[in-house]
Amino acid sequence: MRSTTLEEYVKSRGVSYRNLKNVFEDVRSGKIRIVDPNPPKTYVEYLARADYSLWLWTLLSLVALTVASVYLSTVLYPVLYLRYVLGSVLVLFAVGYSTVEALYPEERSLTSLERLALSIGLSLAVVPLVGLILNYTPWGIRLEPVLVSLSLYTSLLALVAAYRKFKLLRVV
Repeated sequence: MRSTTLEEYVKSRGVSYRNLKNVFEDVRSGKIRIVDPNPPKTYVEYLARADYSLWLWTLLSLVALTVASVYLSTVLYPVLYLRYVLGSVLVLFAVGYSTVEALYPEERSLTSLERLALSIGLSLAVVPLVGLILNYTPWGIRLEPVLVSLSLYTSLLALVAAYRKFKLLRVV
C-alpha cells in the first residue's frame, strides 16, 4: 500500500464538504488510518508538542488558575466569582477527566459524550473519597487541604495519562 499525506488524499478526491465528510467517515470506520510521519520520540518532546498535549496543558492551566483564584479572592473581591466558576469546574469535571484520561488513554476507546459523562461521574465519586481521606488526617476538611489534594490528584493523574498516551503512541 502506498503512503500518502492527508492533504494529497483529500485533494485527489476533491475539496468539497461531501468529500471531506467522506474522508472523515473513512477515518472513523477504519478504512484509512492517519499516521503522523514525525511522532515525538521522547516524553518531553510529546509534552512540548501542542498537537499531542494541548489537553494536558489546558487541564494544568485550569488547576493553576483555580489555585490562584482561591488565594487572590481574599485580596480582590471580584475574583471571588471566578473562584466559584473555576472551583466548580475543577471539582465537578477536571478531577474525573484526569482519571478518565489515565484509565482510557486511547481516543477510540470512548466517545466524547462517554468521556464527558464518565468525567462528571468519576468527579462526583472521587471528590467525596478525597474528603473522607482528609477527614482522618490532621489537616481535616478545610479549603486549603481540599484544594491542595484535588489539585495534586488532578495534576499527577493528568501527567500519568499523558505518559500512557505517549507510550500508546510509541506502540502504534
